[in-house]
Amino acid sequence: MTSKAAEPAPPDVPPDQATVRKAVIASAMGNCIEWFDFGVFSAGVMTSIIGTVFFPPGEDGSATLRSFALIAAAFLARPFGGMFFGPLGDRIGRKKILAATIILMSGSTFVIGVLPGYSTIGIAAPLLLLAVRLVQGFSTGGEYGGAATMIAEYAPTKRRGFFGSFLELGTLSGYIAGAGLVLLMELALGSERMHDWGWRIPFLIALPLGLVGLYVRSRIEDTPAFQHMEQAGEKAKSPLKETLVRNWPMIAKLIAIVFLLNIADYTLLTFMPSYLTENLAMEDVTAQVITIGVEFAMMLVIVPLGALSDRIGRKPLLITAAFGFLFLSWPAFALMQTEQALGVAAGYAIIGGLLVLMLAVIGATFPAMFPTKVRYGAFAIGYNVSTSLFGGTCAVFVGWLIKLTGTNYIPAYYLMFAALVAIVPLFSIPETAGVPIEEAGKEKTPEPVGSGARG
Repeated sequence: MTSKAAEPAPPDVPPDQATVRKAVIASAMGNCIEWFDFGVFSAGVMTSIIGTVFFPPGEDGSATLRSFALIAAAFLARPFGGMFFGPLGDRIGRKKILAATIILMSGSTFVIGVLPGYSTIGIAAPLLLLAVRLVQGFSTGGEYGGAATMIAEYAPTKRRGFFGSFLELGTLSGYIAGAGLVLLMELALGSERMHDWGWRIPFLIALPLGLVGLYVRSRIEDTPAFQHMEQAGEKAKSPLKETLVRNWPMIAKLIAIVFLLNIADYTLLTFMPSYLTENLAMEDVTAQVITIGVEFAMMLVIVPLGALSDRIGRKPLLITAAFGFLFLSWPAFALMQTEQALGVAAGYAIIGGLLVLMLAVIGATFPAMFPTKVRYGAFAIGYNVSTSLFGGTCAVFVGWLIKLTGTNYIPAYYLMFAALVAIVPLFSIPETAGVPIEEAGKEKTPEPVGSGARG
């Protein structure tokens, strides 16, 4: 016997706390699965294994660069996923699109775990892996913008920063789960068995995780803001056209801000594990322990920082992070050059501390930069264009520059440059803390925090 789903509350009635929590969990799970894949793929030992299993033998160090190139390749498809799924989510709803993206993401990650290697099928192995990575990138292009939009449109105005921080809590927990699983398997199986077959297990786990996420997402209704827009007949007739024609100035600002976010994010979470082992000659286990430890510390503070932004605003945290990257990146990497575990951990923690200031508030900030009828699409397009250009290429570009110049300070210089790019748009975007999500992104200037705009 099937049970009939409960009728959704009228869109002008705020959802209860249980519904909000369910929506937050459903949204964060997709981000968790995405970064579980990154945690597995970018773990120091795994980048070497993937590069040797799916490619012909090459010179020393080439296996890691091949894996980074595969990471970058997936990002080529992300803007196309954003342009496809984002406007579609503004037209048919957030829930339907998020159900599709989580299955595509988890399913394609699972497929990596069953693909034969180069020794079995030759050149077809890297080509098939590339195709799967492109599917991952395409689906991810629609996932993050929809998940952030879902949380922002469900969260109460006064607590949007608090609930929005859980989206990136999903990022950190997914990354830690993936990297932690690789570390445990490496310790339990040893390098030989890990290379032979153990590396496949983390990828296979993604499918049941995705099915759990799909089930959770199927238990929620679409957001009150979308339902209200739909009932009022305010949906854009051509969401993609309206997004690009009327909202390109704010999209451009988003691209510049996400430039810094991505350089910091993908330097810390994708490039650094291999940087510690290959450039600083640390042991794999020590490097992974430092990485996981810093990520865990970030998890502990991200939600309190999100709640803090509900009180003081999002911009103070974002601007502090930008100036921090400008002035502290070089000292952080100088600490790492000591090649002592304590110095490396301290430098790593500085970069992680600055990054978490941004991660804590972007889930509440970015969706509120755009009006409801184009929110999903505008966010997805701007975010994924920037991520494709700068996030996916970060590890390859930085690794290449280090080899070219012979200096280990390249990541610091890149972070400092990205901070300079982001500072101007950070000052120019409106403060949206305390602004109801239905009013956010409209042409009128929102009232500042504390001016009575809180609802």
